[in-house]
Amino acid sequence: MTNSTVQSVLFEDPFKKPVQVSFDGVAQSSDAGMVLLKSADDVLKLTARLGAHITDERSPLRVKHTYQECFTQRVFSIASGYEDGNDAAKMRHDPALLLSCGRDPLDPDGLASQATISRMENAVSARELVMQSRELEDIAVRMLKKRASGKKRIVIDLDPSVDPTHGGQQGSLFHAFYQNWCYLPMFGFLSVEGTPDHVPVVGRLRPGNSKERRCTILLIRRIVEKIRRTFGARQSILVRLDAGFMYPRILEAMEDLKVSYVVGMPNNDKLKAWAAKKLPALRKRAERTKMSERSFHEQRYTARSWTRSRRVILKAESIPYPGRSTKDNPRCVVTNLRGKPENVYALYCLRGDAENRIKEMKRDLCIDRTSCTSFVANQLRVLMTTAAFMLHVELRWRLRRSNLRLAQVSTLITKLIKVSAVVTRSVRRCVFQLPAQFPFAREWHTAAIALGASST
Repeated sequence: MTNSTVQSVLFEDPFKKPVQVSFDGVAQSSDAGMVLLKSADDVLKLTARLGAHITDERSPLRVKHTYQECFTQRVFSIASGYEDGNDAAKMRHDPALLLSCGRDPLDPDGLASQATISRMENAVSARELVMQSRELEDIAVRMLKKRASGKKRIVIDLDPSVDPTHGGQQGSLFHAFYQNWCYLPMFGFLSVEGTPDHVPVVGRLRPGNSKERRCTILLIRRIVEKIRRTFGARQSILVRLDAGFMYPRILEAMEDLKVSYVVGMPNNDKLKAWAAKKLPALRKRAERTKMSERSFHEQRYTARSWTRSRRVILKAESIPYPGRSTKDNPRCVVTNLRGKPENVYALYCLRGDAENRIKEMKRDLCIDRTSCTSFVANQLRVLMTTAAFMLHVELRWRLRRSNLRLAQVSTLITKLIKVSAVVTRSVRRCVFQLPAQFPFAREWHTAAIALGASST
């Protein structure tokens, strides 16, 4: 496994002695932290349960790498920061990845190549993807079961996000708001109210012209049913949605399900007239104090398309800018929650945490790497990246009593995954020798113990 294609280099000037660097370290891993991800996967049975829905119709006599193994290889690679299928050429001989996929860590044949990975991605059918998505929902609800304590409310956050495309992918359509050809995937998260942990439950790719209401009612009904099947019929549930989901049928569906909701409302003439009565006093106060001023109000409101009146909360706000005119920022939400208007609106604003999780998946795991021609293959990539994120969510939860309890995925990869190790193997065991001066050894040890390892 010597990297003979890269020549060694010699530094003669910067150091007291000449320093030679070669790429011939045998039986070494650059990402030994994958064994932590493997332990998290073993707890969740994530890759096994999702990969089991992929039908492999190839002749077993000619198969070296099953689709189950390819799926597992791809998820672990994404979770470790290797989001591109082409990275298989670089990582297929890594001992930590081999071990995580159930192979001998020093197997000279290695794992699947990029070509085999691509064939797997394009072999999955739409029906199999649906089954994988249902399985992912079940795993997410069970993950949440471990986090729930007492009778706290469970929160469902749904939010779309833009995924710009740069080719002839199926389903790539022009979106007028984003002024781009794109996909418009839908993401969903589950959390226990008052906790920072968000478990991904939905990662669905959609064509670029999709409306927020597309499949939303069916999705909410299914998730609510699974939550109540797991937590009990009386479990309190809150659904938070932004203004794009403001459709009467969605509100009626949530009322039929007897769940609490708080949904953003787009401005209209009536709401603007209501806000206009509250803003002048705030504007004068903001100009005097040079600080943002806000007030909260509520009223019963019936839109033309509604069948009944509902509680609407107004946040009236004026924001001063030095050297510029004061900006008015009125916002409205519709809700069936009780409580003070300012408290309900603050609860709505917490949905921004779910948006941060989407940013993590896009920035740290590149969930928008949807460059396949086939829409179904791109959906599989979104699902695999969502699964990779779930491994990090589980790892982060296991570290909830450490200084990494709020760490982002990029931090977890840098501090726990990207560590070199010398790998030796005997008849009885495999040994990973991490550097003695590894700066995050204590955090790594804490994570390993939390995931079921024992101190020796």
